[in-house]
Amino acid sequence: MRPLHTAVVIAGLVLVSDSALADIRLTPNQIMTWPTRSFDGETLYAIVEKDGAQVLQAQSQGQASARYLEREINLDETPYLHWCWQVDTTYSGLNETSKAGDDYPARVYVARKTGLLPWQVQSVNYVWSSTQDAGSTWTNAFTDRAELMALQGGASKVGEWVAEVRDVRDDFATLFGDTVTTIDGVALMSDGDNSGNDATAWFSQLGFSASDEPPNCP
Repeated sequence: MRPLHTAVVIAGLVLVSDSALADIRLTPNQIMTWPTRSFDGETLYAIVEKDGAQVLQAQSQGQASARYLEREINLDETPYLHWCWQVDTTYSGLNETSKAGDDYPARVYVARKTGLLPWQVQSVNYVWSSTQDAGSTWTNAFTDRAELMALQGGASKVGEWVAEVRDVRDDFATLFGDTVTTIDGVALMSDGDNSGNDATAWFSQLGFSASDEPPNCP
């Protein structure tokens, strides 16, 4: 799947004050209002009830489209990106470092503009990898402006909710060697367009925080 290069809308934020300072919560209902960036067909997005909670479902049947939000996020205030995710399967036999294998049952990514032109964007893609070990990183096969990081690897946690927390500042520094204080967008998706695979992913508790405490998953 070709990486997200631009985002063009501001929508759906809940800003939490007082004890949570400037924490940003991005609820499933808000994510459903975000625009779609289609790469090949349309991943199906819906709000569903799962494990006693309203969550976002992303169902790909050989398609790839992302829900994305353009909004400047101050990483000095809220450096930690957190979310919960679950997948129903992984894709066997892929070379995820190749164009033909650039598919993931679930991914969440953040982007920053590096210039005025649409393609002048860097992104960090957090992926549920099918074949790479958790902790692996590699450059996207379509562009060196996108770096991928496997947070989950293989099928060991398929069917389970997994909580994630990432320090976005640190990840940009590690993957690009850049000091980053703001980003300009966040997106999520399930995709299978290059390999023709099908998967369903569920997302909950997406947001940015001043705390590195993991979210409570459904």
